[in-house]
Amino acid sequence: MYVVKRSIHNPILIPNRDHYWESFATFNMCPIKIGKTTYGLYRAISAVDSMAVQQQISTIGIGKSRDGIHFDDRTPFIVPNEEWEAHGCEDPRVTFFEGKYYIFYTALSRYPFGPEGIKVAVAVSKDLKKVDERHFVTPFNAKAMTLFPKRINGKITVIFSAHTDSPPAKVSIAQFDNIEQLWDVDFWEEWIKNLDSHVVDFRRNAYDHLEVGAPPLLTKYGWLLIYSHIQNYFPSPEGLDRIFGIEALLLDINDPTKIIGRTKGPMIVPDEPYELSGYVGNVVFPTGALIEKDTLTIYYGAADTTTCVAHVSLGDLVGGMCEKTSGDFRFKRAPNNPIISPKAENDWESKATFNPATIYLGGKTHILYRTLSSDNTSSIGYASSNDGLNIDERLEVPIYVPREDFEMKKIGGGNSGCEDPRLTIIGKNIYICYTAFDSIGPPRVAISSITEKDFLARKWNWEVPTLITPPGFDDKDTCLFPEKLKEGYFILHRVGNEICGDYIKSLDFKKDTVNKCIRIIGPRLNAWDSAKVGITAPPVKTKYGWVLLYHGVSKSHGTYRVGAVLLDLKDPGIVLARSTDAIFEPEEEYEKFGIVNNVVFPCGMVLKKDILYIYYGGGDKVVGVATMKFSIILEALLHGKKFNQK
Repeated sequence: MYVVKRSIHNPILIPNRDHYWESFATFNMCPIKIGKTTYGLYRAISAVDSMAVQQQISTIGIGKSRDGIHFDDRTPFIVPNEEWEAHGCEDPRVTFFEGKYYIFYTALSRYPFGPEGIKVAVAVSKDLKKVDERHFVTPFNAKAMTLFPKRINGKITVIFSAHTDSPPAKVSIAQFDNIEQLWDVDFWEEWIKNLDSHVVDFRRNAYDHLEVGAPPLLTKYGWLLIYSHIQNYFPSPEGLDRIFGIEALLLDINDPTKIIGRTKGPMIVPDEPYELSGYVGNVVFPTGALIEKDTLTIYYGAADTTTCVAHVSLGDLVGGMCEKTSGDFRFKRAPNNPIISPKAENDWESKATFNPATIYLGGKTHILYRTLSSDNTSSIGYASSNDGLNIDERLEVPIYVPREDFEMKKIGGGNSGCEDPRLTIIGKNIYICYTAFDSIGPPRVAISSITEKDFLARKWNWEVPTLITPPGFDDKDTCLFPEKLKEGYFILHRVGNEICGDYIKSLDFKKDTVNKCIRIIGPRLNAWDSAKVGITAPPVKTKYGWVLLYHGVSKSHGTYRVGAVLLDLKDPGIVLARSTDAIFEPEEEYEKFGIVNNVVFPCGMVLKKDILYIYYGGGDKVVGVATMKFSIILEALLHGKKFNQK
């Protein structure tokens, strides 16, 4: 699990209207640090020349910064001079190698632009004060070449994207004995004959598109490569949207053709206004990265207009990518999953058993799970576990059934009843929040309670339930915080596709109900939680804040996944950090296939020492349990909180 935080200073580089050569766009920066100074080389697009056939020209500028954020002394550094770059120089990648700086860039030799006129060039500098030499590199269409900062098994190594403008692009490795081979036409003409033998293919499917991003970074885990992964670049059968994303690979230190780890999805997707709108909207494109201690800073172009940065903990990021450690960064399913399945002999739970709430009480885990009868009526069943992983007891009758008009079936065959419970212990009482549905709708939240004494004695003396959602609102996924805060008791619920909060003065719900939607989090554009979000279980209190797991649903495939947020301890309406990646997703058959496919839906969790147990519905059909070290989740969120101040 990791948290990527965009800088509060974004965009860090914007066009300067007083500089003709960079007055239209300043983006795709590649930084390199020399002592305490960070030099940033970036693509600049000039103002429009209405008298020229090619109205705008790209050059490569350079700026200096003491903090890697604020760049001054911006001047042109690589200006089109040669025939093979006469129409522009784009997207620099700079590497310090054996005493010199090598700046690779895209050279444009023809206008209008086409594959035959888009190739790679390199400029060489001793001190980044001036260009000492420049060379034409690839005689074929290519972009995004970058040099590994150290020889690999005695070889000079580059990685780049061949045929980028006549896709599919092929990310490829080339190796040399001496630096002069880099611009040796004979070498490249021979190399291209066996292109497929040099390819490192990490597309997820045939509809995706790749381009090398930042120069490789040497870490103790391997070579870290930040790259551009464009989903659905080519039209897919499903007609899915094209999404630009920034991802990461780990390559073997001694064999960069060998992939030893990768992110499961994008680290950054277009979401902010400066990424969604610009010269080319809906674009995030990485061209540089720096590592300082445990912080990885990614430099990227936003909407082909400005330069931005984002921060992530290197340990968190790579921990989930690296084969040796990835298991620690993921929830581990119980060996006996699913732990609860439908019983055909009990009609009330014959169709499905799923979405379980839990509490830990009296030395055991109590599981209250949603059931579905043959006529689609939802009730709540009971099971318990001594070790949290295996069921020791399961009752043959439901412990909570529909009894009020607002949860009784109005239309035959339709869904109705008491759905998706969440449990909270406050004082000596256990409160249950659940979705009450009468088959007509909209669904609303109801609450009831029972004393701990009666609960443990199996005397199911539940209080008469009360609706706490105003009429006419679609409200689900609700829980109470386990203690009273300064403003009152805090309740989380989902209105529409957002997680909301509200304060209530007392627990007498006949007098006090939910009437506000204080927005906590909502869907993120282009991400795995782009359609809707909702809570899982009541949050865990730590001295750093409230840790809340939530489910998110993607627009593209409707897949349910799980993420995490850290809420402020005193005011949980303030989000301190939010996981970038999903930390749990459907993988097993019982999660991918069921009444609803591709669903993991936790409603309960229990923390024992440092192990977090989550109890979830798989495929809206069965109950599963999975575990993970809570400290890993918390530390990742705390790293994200730290980046708020950067």
